[in-house]
Amino acid sequence: MKLLVVGGGGREHAIIKTLKKSEGVEKIYALPGNGGIALDAECYPIKATELDKIVEFAVEKKIDYAVIAPDDPLVMGLVNRLEEVGVPCFGPRSEAAIIEGSKVFSKNLMKKYGIPTGDSVTFTNYDDAVNYLKTTDYPTVIKADGLALGKGVIIAGTYEEAVSAVKEIMLDKVFGASGNSILIEEFMTGPEVSVLSFTDGNVVIPMVSSMDHKRAKDNDEGLNTGGMGTIAPNPYYTEEIAKECMETIFVPTIKAMKEEGRTFKGCLYFGLMLTPKGPKVIEYNCRFGDPETQVVLPLLESDLLKIMQATTNGTLTEDMVKFSSGACACVVMASNGYPQKYQSGFEITLPTLGANEDVFVAGAKLEGGVLKTAGGRVLGAVASASDLETAVKNAYQVANKIKFENAYMRSDIGKRALSCLKK
Repeated sequence: MKLLVVGGGGREHAIIKTLKKSEGVEKIYALPGNGGIALDAECYPIKATELDKIVEFAVEKKIDYAVIAPDDPLVMGLVNRLEEVGVPCFGPRSEAAIIEGSKVFSKNLMKKYGIPTGDSVTFTNYDDAVNYLKTTDYPTVIKADGLALGKGVIIAGTYEEAVSAVKEIMLDKVFGASGNSILIEEFMTGPEVSVLSFTDGNVVIPMVSSMDHKRAKDNDEGLNTGGMGTIAPNPYYTEEIAKECMETIFVPTIKAMKEEGRTFKGCLYFGLMLTPKGPKVIEYNCRFGDPETQVVLPLLESDLLKIMQATTNGTLTEDMVKFSSGACACVVMASNGYPQKYQSGFEITLPTLGANEDVFVAGAKLEGGVLKTAGGRVLGAVASASDLETAVKNAYQVANKIKFENAYMRSDIGKRALSCLKK
């Protein structure tokens, strides 16, 4: 089979490396891919949002199956477009991808179907929003309605911070049209958990839970980033909580989307907060998370392509999906200065990897056969083991063998999870 993977980050590299192990895969194309992905797939410089070019490419190369990884092309309707020309896809159609494309839609869905989430109010008018801010409790959460590269959520500790955030989103349009509507939401507390799931629109099968580390610096300080590392499984997510989430969140969400005529097929990501009042949804994503994918897929023991095709065909069953009982850790190596200003173009030296070790490349380019840094998050050093402590230790050992100028990483990935395990 000839496969197409749309996207060009560490998540896509993890997906491609996992698909390479699947039965019947003869070739994988990546659009646009990156310098590291080019070592595992044939890359072409077509952006994930260039839908016409992607469709043309898929037809020309006679693609048998396409995996659409990023949110933008899913929300823009790439799956719809590819299906129209006879290319089956992993990922939701645009009418289902709205669950991430519009936070107002997803919040209204949860309210309508009684899915537990934080209280919120929606605004389309700046003055109305500012007046409301005089009456709400602090801290409060302000969210742009549409896609904002994972940066459209601001936690405001004071009225002044909240007004500034609303102005930036609604008047200054820092996220463009995504800020035409906003949500002002209750600030929830508790451990955060990411749960990716496979679904064919009828059956939902959660993957291994994970914990992201969003802040740039140790001890969860510094600016928010796309993610500085992950571990799986998340020790806060117990079997009892998993059962409750299945009954009150996962199954009801799949049923609600079907009821709305928006059957969701692909990977549905549940961003959860384990509050004192029980698990609640912070957000939905309509695709694999990044960098959660980098620790979840190494633990998958089943054939990824077969699972993906089953979500497309509506034939997904629980016995098709099996995960290892072990643990996995990913340490993100970034360019110093990320997520603000940083320099790129430095040569990357990769080590020889041992069993259960991997490197997923996110921001790098190939120049004359030499891999060089080309982004804020450069790569993820990954290791799996029978227990989390060993996985974390081994992931850092991999990271410390990787060399490039200007490299930066957090030194405490997995620390919070390990302290939870020792309680």
